[in-house]
Formats: sequence, C-alpha cells, structure tokens
Amino acid sequence: MAALRRMLHVPALVAGARRALAGSLASSCLADRCLWDRFHAQPRLGSVPTFDWFFGYEEVKGLLLPLLQEARDACPLRVLDVGCGTSSLCTGLYTKSPHPVDVLGIDFSPVAVAHMNSLLEGGQGQALLFPGHPASRLHFMLADAQNLGPVASSDSFQLLLDKGTWDAIVRGGLPEAYQLLSECLRVLSPGGTLIQFSDEDPDVRLPCLEQGSHGWTVTVQKLGPFRGITYFAYLIQGSH
Repeated sequence: MAALRRMLHVPALVAGARRALAGSLASSCLADRCLWDRFHAQPRLGSVPTFDWFFGYEEVKGLLLPLLQEARDACPLRVLDVGCGTSSLCTGLYTKSPHPVDVLGIDFSPVAVAHMNSLLEGGQGQALLFPGHPASRLHFMLADAQNLGPVASSDSFQLLLDKGTWDAIVRGGLPEAYQLLSECLRVLSPGGTLIQFSDEDPDVRLPCLEQGSHGWTVTVQKLGPFRGITYFAYLIQGSH
C-alpha cells in the first residue's frame, strides 16, 4: 500500500521560469484551489498563452486523433478535459483536429478558467481561435472534477482527458483519487475512452486503476521521452 501512495515529484515536470514555483508545489496540498489560483496568476514569459505540465497537444496528437477517427458515430465527438488548467490540450484539439469535436475544459480554479475563456475570445493580445473543423466547438467551465454532476449527465462524453489531475488529487489520498475516477467513468459513454497522462510508473498506477475500473479495460502506452522524461498514457476503455 505504501507503494500505491507514491506521489510525483512536481519539480521534475516543469521547466523554465516556473521551476522554482513548482518546487514549492511539491510540498503543498495540490487539491488546494487557492494554490492553483496563485500558480495560474503567475506572469507568462514571451507570447506563449498556455502552460502545460508534462507536455502539450502536439506531443500526443498521434494518440488522440486515431481515437477521434474511430468514434465516427458521434458527430461531433464530445471531449472532456478534467482539470484542464491552462493546458494546450483543449485548444489544440479545437483548432487542429480534422474531425468534428465538442470540447469542454473544466477546472476548479477560476483564474485558469478565466484565462482560457479570454484566449477563446481573442484576449490577452492573442488571435481568435478558429476550429479545425467547421462543426467543432470549445467551452471552458468552472467545475470540480470530483463532482461532475453540474457538468453533464451519465454517458455524455466519448473521450475524457486527465493530464496530471489524478496525480494532484491523489496527494490527498487514494479515496479522493477514486472519487475522481468514478465520476469520470460515470460521464463516459460505454464505448468511450478515458486517458490519464502521467509520469507515474505502471507498477504503481495500474493496480489502482484496475481496482477502481471494474468492467472497463485498462491498458498503458509509453510516451516520449520528452525533454528526457518518459511518460505514460493510461487508457480506460469500454466495449464498443
């Protein structure tokens, strides 16, 4: 059980100007909303409007786009990014996917959500975002990933993305992480896919996911290395 509670060392996940701040996150409660409000309020260097833990959209489009192609019955395919922060996953899918997608990014930090809505509206000196497919849509919403009731009913999304959200929540204990997983699977369609992106070793993550995902198939794919770090995509899928 001690191995299952191993947590990520956050400083290994970031680079550049935010490295020092990320170091302070490593010893903090990552389920603290105020902590993330302060983090997302930090000034951004240069003209990059988003910030990605682990990696961004470009590094995983080769994994995501085939899944969108396979789910042709849903048009547009509904995608939920839980704990989206200010990541490029949502904006990348919206602006670059050749397949129609209806993307919703949620986060419990109002600072992060306000920032992404501003980008969507062409604020902060950025150009307006245009969809890669005419039928694609993009929304951002203030919500708690452990309580998706206000977000959607059961079986609502064909693809769910979790990039580091489990890693943050599990810092408070496995029950909280399992609540996140339960909510994700509740709103995921029976033939859909939940992807957790992490640098956590499969020997640690897989037993947790298998225990909390009865009736779903759990597999893992290696990603990277990106900037010298190997990551993993944990796919939890229903039967098509």
